[in-house]
Amino acid sequence: MAGVHLLDKLIGSEFPDFRGPADVEAFEATPYADRIAASNTYEALKIGTSFDPQLPALHFLREGTPEETPETLTHGQFFARVTQTANLLHDLGVGPRDTVSILLPLIPQNYFAVFGAEAAGIVNPVNSFLEPGQIAEILNAAETRVLIALGPASGSDIWEKVQAIRGELPNLKAILQVAGPGDEADGVLPFDSLLENQPGGRLVSGREIAADEIAAFFHTGGTTGLPKLVRHTHGNQVYQAWAMNLMLRARAGVSLLCGLPLFHVGGSLTQLLAPVCAAQNVVVLTPAGFRNPAVIRNFWGLVERYRPAVIGAVPTVFSAVLSTPFEGLDLSSLEYVSGGGSAIPVEVGKALQELTGTPVLEVYGMTETSSVHTIAYAHRDVRLGSVGHAVPYSRVRTVELDGEGAYRRDCGPDEIGVVTMQGPGVFQGYLSESHNRSAFVEPGWVNSGDLGRLDGEGYLWITGRAKDIIIRGGHNIDPLPVEEILYGHPGVELAALVGRPDAYAGEMPVAYVQPKPGVAVDADELLALIRKRTPERAAVPGEVILLDPLPLTPVGKVFK
Repeated sequence: MAGVHLLDKLIGSEFPDFRGPADVEAFEATPYADRIAASNTYEALKIGTSFDPQLPALHFLREGTPEETPETLTHGQFFARVTQTANLLHDLGVGPRDTVSILLPLIPQNYFAVFGAEAAGIVNPVNSFLEPGQIAEILNAAETRVLIALGPASGSDIWEKVQAIRGELPNLKAILQVAGPGDEADGVLPFDSLLENQPGGRLVSGREIAADEIAAFFHTGGTTGLPKLVRHTHGNQVYQAWAMNLMLRARAGVSLLCGLPLFHVGGSLTQLLAPVCAAQNVVVLTPAGFRNPAVIRNFWGLVERYRPAVIGAVPTVFSAVLSTPFEGLDLSSLEYVSGGGSAIPVEVGKALQELTGTPVLEVYGMTETSSVHTIAYAHRDVRLGSVGHAVPYSRVRTVELDGEGAYRRDCGPDEIGVVTMQGPGVFQGYLSESHNRSAFVEPGWVNSGDLGRLDGEGYLWITGRAKDIIIRGGHNIDPLPVEEILYGHPGVELAALVGRPDAYAGEMPVAYVQPKPGVAVDADELLALIRKRTPERAAVPGEVILLDPLPLTPVGKVFK
């Protein structure tokens, strides 16, 4: 099918090439507000559906094989399910300022629950792999009114976690159980059967959603203390869909393989909202997504079967699939490879380009920028290792901050500084004001916490982490929770979790421990302790190394 950018009033079927800064400047001469055709995610999905309601919107794979017959929802069916979800939540008393939290794997209900919740109130998708205590903290910080969660199911402990924490959620008014009968006497309602009773053609609430209304809370950062919840407006999220469809030249009817979780902005916005708004088809790679070994093993066969124009994933996935069979498979549908979450190793990028014959477009962004903020432009020189330029109507700078984190000056070409970003995708602040003190270097310019440089042609190169965050396969790991576990051991004097470069994961957390004088400490015992108590598996270090003494800075801090 011809190119079509459904969220842009002006582009129609022609996409600009953006071969240089002058092309972007000319494009931006038209105000963004005059281009965008939707003010909220519900309206954006409706636009995508209107192109052809009979086109497939979602293919769900249970096994992750090219041969299996997927469960399919057309665009018309998907949008009706989104509407029914919003109407069910409205019946339960959810209004524009009420939060609906979601604990689900990558199953059909998760996909329409996320945007149904945004049409009724505020959605809060939560990582179900966190421990119950961390989940409860996030749900309480969001003041969750309704919880949508998977019922008892083989291979899942979600329902056990819900049962463990439900008594700790004072704002909770209802639990909707997915794929289960519910138990109304116990305050548990059956999501699937109640959904069938709702109209799918209109919002019963009659709600008209403005671009500046809050659409979602996404948790980010560490999991100790008060959870850090990013506030997204509807306008933030629609911009992400608009920008990705523009930069990747989205065409109606084309497939996109999705294996990212929906509690991550890459999954819910870049790989769900954006393609569905462009009348594309999202192929959901099993309930476990890229965690499923069968998906990795069959990845290139799935490319041949569903013929996506773009494949997008985190670097660890690309590293893994490069070791799987591809000989004799037809990969000719591919036009771009796109990756982010952590730096794509240059050798991995080269191998992908050689295999697919397409450019590798590295992206950069964060939850606070509604996912992708910069990308390697396909029609410019693609430089592996660089994350390219800011997408249209957005800006990126590198700056020097003073000792208090305040803006001092802009950095010059190739001078390393703190990366800061501004544009329609940048959030307005965290839910808790306590987290906003250092969130922005200037009004509207978010502090990424990352270090980088802009070369003489404006390409952005990420050079390090300003806040010791370890990125393991796209997972942001805060060292503090693991260090606190180690400090809880009676034999530990000092502890530090640092990231060691890893060809597969990008970074591998490694714990260094200085024992207390005269105390014998066993590294394997400490590793077992971390594995037992850490809130997320990705944070478990590859090893614990005993080192006496640990190096210290002049002010007495561990010199990581």
